[in-house]
Amino acid sequence: MKIVRYPSSDAEKKIRAITERGVEFRAGEIDTVSKILADVKQRGDDAVIEYTNRFDAPDLRASDLIVSQEEIEAAGEQVDSRFMTALNRSVSQIEEFHKKQLRNSWISTPRPGVMLGQLVNPVDAAGVYVPGAKSGMTPLVSSVLMGVIPAKIAGVKHIAMVTPPMRDGSVNPHLLVAAKTVGADVIYKTGSAWAVAALAYGTETIKKVDVIVGPGNIYVTLAKKMVAGTVGIDMIAGPSEILVIADETANPDFIAADLLSQAEHDTLASSVLITTSEAIAQKTLEAVTRQLDHLERKEIALQSLDAFGSIMVVPDIETAVDLANRIAPEHLEIQIREPFEYIGLIRNAGAVFVGEYTPEPVGDYVAGPNHVLPTGGTARFSSALSVDNFLKQTSLLHYSKAAFEREADDIMRMAKVEGLGAHAGSVAVRCKSGEPEPEPKPKTRRIRL
Repeated sequence: MKIVRYPSSDAEKKIRAITERGVEFRAGEIDTVSKILADVKQRGDDAVIEYTNRFDAPDLRASDLIVSQEEIEAAGEQVDSRFMTALNRSVSQIEEFHKKQLRNSWISTPRPGVMLGQLVNPVDAAGVYVPGAKSGMTPLVSSVLMGVIPAKIAGVKHIAMVTPPMRDGSVNPHLLVAAKTVGADVIYKTGSAWAVAALAYGTETIKKVDVIVGPGNIYVTLAKKMVAGTVGIDMIAGPSEILVIADETANPDFIAADLLSQAEHDTLASSVLITTSEAIAQKTLEAVTRQLDHLERKEIALQSLDAFGSIMVVPDIETAVDLANRIAPEHLEIQIREPFEYIGLIRNAGAVFVGEYTPEPVGDYVAGPNHVLPTGGTARFSSALSVDNFLKQTSLLHYSKAAFEREADDIMRMAKVEGLGAHAGSVAVRCKSGEPEPEPKPKTRRIRL
């Protein structure tokens, strides 16, 4: 990790490295996942169990794919009260935030005899992918909350969770307790690309869904990309990112800790500081070096910082904000004297964390907003996972005869310009049905939404 001045050729080179790293799939990975998807689509449970036995739990049978009620109840005895306290706080605050995202159906009468509107309905079934807690891996409880809660609030009738089992065929109790707490309807013991295929196509045991959300490894991500269109997906998520804007009032120890919180994720993760202060730049670099010595994932963080980490010194905060908008980071932290003066200038970021006591992990677990965020610059055009991912909008139209005949000529003209004679004919045939009816008097209509 080095300090560079912006604008400069060195800074531009680093920016390109960060913004162009994206999510890339090798030919071998594409071929492998394509075969898995086709296999599960054709053979159903047999294929799912075969892959699960080979890569996760060698003795799991099709009859064991669904987590039993007994397993869920036993999990409740294996977690401590402090975990439950933290879990309940997280659930409550995430629910409170996501409830504000709900949309309502609406109807308007913009012109005499015309009624237009939009019907808002949840999808019937959703699948939430949760990475497994295998040997040496920790359970990603927050992934359960961030996937299931918005689906539940949207009103999805059937919410399925899939997660790879441990070698003995069990699922980490923290994941089971979390799933029960937020109301997942069924939990399947399967993961990777074959779990995505099972959710997309359905098997004898695993019910087909309409939307699949949640993080995963390269095979999960690629599988979601390939089934998009058959089902809806949340996004194609890439490596984690953080960008910190800081001035001379910021705490370099805080900044360093926040940069490392992302660098430890993955060798492809990106951690960037943009500051107006030469002193803060130097002190942060020293703090990063010092704090690295205490990290268990030091080697991963080092590779990440070397390839995609940077400290950039800019002339003013406006330049820092412009640069942040250009990079469009997943997580944007603002640690400056008057942060709220600049919020209105921020256009491209997955989530914005304001002030030195709002580090990114606050958003990961308890604050309330969803932590499934756009990466790789896609915050330029996409948003966090939300209730909207589980809703669909259906347009509603009604014309009276009088309203139809007022606009018929314009409809036919547009259809003829496009060379669609039958479209024009569909209108013309109705224009020959007699005298226009008088404008109807307004009356109350009862419509169930």
